[in-house]
Amino acid sequence: MSSKAIGMIELSSIARGIEVSDYMVKAAQVELLRASTVCPGKYVVIVGGDTGDVKASMEAGLAQGGEFVVDSLRISNVHEQLIPALSGTVTVENPQAVGVVEFYSMASAILAAEEAANITLIEVRMGYAVGGKGFVTLTGDVGAVRAAVEAAKRDKELYVESTVIPRPAPQVFQSLL
Repeated sequence: MSSKAIGMIELSSIARGIEVSDYMVKAAQVELLRASTVCPGKYVVIVGGDTGDVKASMEAGLAQGGEFVVDSLRISNVHEQLIPALSGTVTVENPQAVGVVEFYSMASAILAAEEAANITLIEVRMGYAVGGKGFVTLTGDVGAVRAAVEAAKRDKELYVESTVIPRPAPQVFQSLL
C-alpha cells in the first residue's frame, strides 16, 4: 500500500495500546506500519493509508485509548521518504554528511523528519532503547544537511540536541544503517 497519510498514537498502557491498534486497523483501510512497546513502558501505534481512512482510524484509536493517550499525530500527504525511514528500510547509495536531530517526543521526531525530507532520510527511531525519545538521522550535501537540521529543530518545544558531521568515518556511517 502506498501511504499518503500517517497517524500515530502513543499510549501509557501496553494492554490498551494493543487493543487500540486492533480498533484502528478494523476501523478503516489502513496499513499497520508499527505497533510496539517503547521505552519507558509505553506503546505506540502508527498507521498509514489514504487521508480519510487514516482520519477514521485515528478517531477510533483515540476514542478507545481514552485516558491512556499520551500523544497523537496525523500528517496528510507525507513525503515518500518518511514511511521507509520509520520502518528502518532505507538503503543509502551515496553516503555524505550526516545530521542527527534528537527530541524528547516521538511525535516531534516524526514531524522533524517530515520537514527534513528534502534530503535523504536514514531513519526515524522512536522510543525503543532511547528512553522514550525520538531522533532523526539524515544524509546529503553538507549545506543541505545543515539546512534540514535547522528546519527540523525550529519551533520544536521538545528539542534536545542536534549535530552535523560533514565527513563521517565509514564505520560511523555504517553503524547508522
